[in-house]
Amino acid sequence: MEFNHADLFEGVADAVGTRTAVVCGDRRLTYAELDAHANRLAHHLRAAGVEPHRHVAIQLYNGVEYAAAILAALKIRAVPINVNYRYVEDELRYLFRDSDSVALVYDAEFDERIAAVLPDAPELRHLVAVGDSAVEGAVRYEDAVAAQSDARDFPPRSADDTYIIYTGGTTGMPKGVMWGMESMLRAFWNPTFPPPEKPEDVVELARSSGPMVMMPVAPLMHGAAQQATFISWCMGATVVYTRRFDAAEVWRTIERERVNSLTITGDAMAIPMADELARGGYDTSSLLAFVSTGAILTGTVRERVAALLPNTMILDRFGSTESGSTAEAVAGSAPEKGLRFTPDVPDIAVLDDALEPVRPGSGVIGQLARSGHIARGYYNDPEKTARTFPEAGGRRWLLTGDIATVEADGTISVFGRGSQAINTGGEKVFPEEVEAVLKGHPDVYDAVVTGIADERWGSRVAAVVQPAPGASPDPDRLDAHCRAHLSGYKVPRTYAFVPEMKRSPAGKADYRWARQVAENA
Repeated sequence: MEFNHADLFEGVADAVGTRTAVVCGDRRLTYAELDAHANRLAHHLRAAGVEPHRHVAIQLYNGVEYAAAILAALKIRAVPINVNYRYVEDELRYLFRDSDSVALVYDAEFDERIAAVLPDAPELRHLVAVGDSAVEGAVRYEDAVAAQSDARDFPPRSADDTYIIYTGGTTGMPKGVMWGMESMLRAFWNPTFPPPEKPEDVVELARSSGPMVMMPVAPLMHGAAQQATFISWCMGATVVYTRRFDAAEVWRTIERERVNSLTITGDAMAIPMADELARGGYDTSSLLAFVSTGAILTGTVRERVAALLPNTMILDRFGSTESGSTAEAVAGSAPEKGLRFTPDVPDIAVLDDALEPVRPGSGVIGQLARSGHIARGYYNDPEKTARTFPEAGGRRWLLTGDIATVEADGTISVFGRGSQAINTGGEKVFPEEVEAVLKGHPDVYDAVVTGIADERWGSRVAAVVQPAPGASPDPDRLDAHCRAHLSGYKVPRTYAFVPEMKRSPAGKADYRWARQVAENA
């Protein structure tokens, strides 16, 4: 057995085969059933000519098929490629070409877009459709699985096999983050449990763990949901999905499946979930942990969720697709009050401009970095890889892009993402802080802050605001609210009001779109 996610899943399936591995809607498969199902799909892909190290794109909503497609690719040492199901034709053309995908597993609902881009993606030569697809040459998923053996007769795998997670798209086209299997496992490992010394330790953890029920709420096309799934399987837990995000369906599922821990991504999911929970009628007594990862909860939202779930731990995890899960928010930390995190791993530092570690308590501001178990780099982009993963002091570092400093007690204060910082008259403004303050106003449902050109100051702070239901925010009142919590130079000078905020399916802000909206305002 290797530290390879396919090997580990197979070992867990052998150990706890009768436990439920995955649930979505009215479908549920045990570990043994999911393993056999994935074996059949793996045999189909191999018979279709998918060779080791080639790439299999997955353009699906959440479901059993998504989980099986990831496992099937890994079983034959192919590389699963996550596809954002919101992508339009130009974005799909880019992703299929950039990823060099040779096969695609997709929902038939995306027929029109896929048919339009196929002529421009010549390497994409095999299609497997979930549902009735009209795309020429597509094989029905059900037929593909039914026609194959469920035997586990695959060649040996390696702990160094590649896994790719495409991320980004809010400030530029997405990039494929490349990981080695063992490094990825260790980077995203649940810090509640000791890290495994050998692969068999993972199987023993699953065997000895109780029947936990975990729920990644984000779509599986998001790296956080994929990693939450793998870590849950390493614990022998049941993983529960909803096909798409709907707050009421999430709470109904939590009640029905007795979910113990759920993972969301920031305010974009927490706010509608809190709204729905406040309407009442849901049994949340099974829920032990409410975890946000990939996007930090603002203080007002966190306090509201905590009041609605008084017996549940509310946790903020800090990390990225390139770094894994690295730290946990200090109690009382929030974007509007100052973000402070306690590192989970020893390889975290803040590096200054010379790539030297910042001395704790010095007040020197630098860039948050991680060494050790980090991604290999970006697929098809050696220049970005070189910039983001430099070597210094005999170590290879990941520069996360987050601007931070180290406090005297070793905690890390994070000010914001450097690429989104607004330079207005020589002062730096981090959008996350201003967004958090705006979302604390009762008339504001959501807010994204960006910089737009200004003749006098170079850039001005601009806010795109989605009003709360039934509210009509007044710029003067928002201005007064912001000035009560922020220095004057951080206060938005331009407001644009929109009926609905544009975010990724995982809740990430679309800053390109916000900038265009603000400029038009």
